[in-house]
Amino acid sequence: MAKKQKRNVSRQSTVSRVTYTEAPAVVGEPRAATPSRNVGAEFNPDYGYVIKDLKRIGILAGSFFLVLIALSFILK
Repeated sequence: MAKKQKRNVSRQSTVSRVTYTEAPAVVGEPRAATPSRNVGAEFNPDYGYVIKDLKRIGILAGSFFLVLIALSFILK
């Protein structure tokens, strides 16, 4: 097996130094608070396909359990 060698990696600062200055304050009439979302529209997702899939999974699981129970009596 080959002998491992350590490499010296110099770390350079990738973050440049930035000086921030304060923006001048804007003087004027105050703005009215605007709502960020539409109050009239409600979030009403349709999960009908999920319910169908869950029913299908339940039916399959139930049928598999019935098959297993029937096989346990038959193979005894």
